[in-house]
Amino acid sequence: MGSDDALKDLRAAILGCDPEAAVKAAKAAVKAEVDPLFAIEKGLAPAIKEVGERFERMEVYLPELMLAGEAMKSAMKVLLPLIPKQKKISRATVVIGTVQGDVHEIGKNIVASLLMANGFDVVDLGVDVKTQSFVEEAKKVNARIIGASALMSSTIGSQKDIIDYLSATGTRKKHAVLIGGGPTTDDWRKEIGADGWGRTAVDGVRLAGKFSR
Repeated sequence: MGSDDALKDLRAAILGCDPEAAVKAAKAAVKAEVDPLFAIEKGLAPAIKEVGERFERMEVYLPELMLAGEAMKSAMKVLLPLIPKQKKISRATVVIGTVQGDVHEIGKNIVASLLMANGFDVVDLGVDVKTQSFVEEAKKVNARIIGASALMSSTIGSQKDIIDYLSATGTRKKHAVLIGGGPTTDDWRKEIGADGWGRTAVDGVRLAGKFSR
């Protein structure tokens, strides 16, 4: 298998929303001695970007986007560890998680996968994350961006808590806080003083790009 075939198979796995095929294609690319960074930048990244664009045009729907995100994540697990540290180029570090009291993770997982595909270092804290944990981890890894997801109207107040905690500790200006989730709106962003709000996962990646500069 040559590099062209490897890229074709990686792309097909992502566009086909097939996690198993993505792992198989990634392992085949490694076996064929395709540079893992090249495989990510030229195979995976363009494909997941295309899926995101199809989602925005309503050519694919949430289940397909979720599976494409899982496929991307699965392939990245194979390829990322093989990239020499000095070759890894990150646009910025993002700490992301679902806020305290909320255990929904689908949207957060898709955003995390798309961020990784677009060159960000992502620290995924998981779900039901305490306010203090967001801030402490962002400080620990020197993250420029904190992404807070909330899928329940009863938990969106925890997004405000993160901003209040940053302000109370005098570190508000060090981190851009981006929020998202079904019950959230741009009016809510304005009310709590967040730096950005994303309606979709693709919006979240665009915002991260804006605040990584």
